Amino acid sequence: MNTEQARDLLAEWARQGQEAAPPAWEELPGIPLYMDQVILYLSESLRLFQPEGEPSLLTSSMINNYVKNGLIPHPEKKKYRKEHLAGLIVLCLLKQVLPIPDVKALFSGREMDAAAYQLFRQAHNAALENTCRALGSADPEELFE
Repeated sequence: MNTEQARDLLAEWARQGQEAAPPAWEELPGIPLYMDQVILYLSESLRLFQPEGEPSLLTSSMINNYVKNGLIPHPEKKKYRKEHLAGLIVLCLLKQVLPIPDVKALFSGREMDAAAYQLFRQAHNAALENTCRALGSADPEELFE
């Protein structure tokens, strides 16, 4: 990949990043979803953060492990509510920069609610905006030295 292509890719990712905020609490599905629906919904919602050629950000095994380890509450009759979806969004994004035990410590066994999710979204969106702004004007050669 040459410098021009790298610059174009970075600029495109930065542009998309400024439009790719995780869904607001009110935008999360109002009806409970089954596992396959959760995976599809979150894959679409977090598409920007899925590295190309990498395994999925979320699989049914991962969700089952998160439930088993107390990171998210058990589903109700195999259905996941807004609280589950918000918790999974936070998990998917945080696990890219923190080890799972640290994420678990942040959750502290507390179920995700609208207020906690809103605080996370605000912090995440601010960090993403700053990163995208910096990447949009960065020299790719400096980034990959």
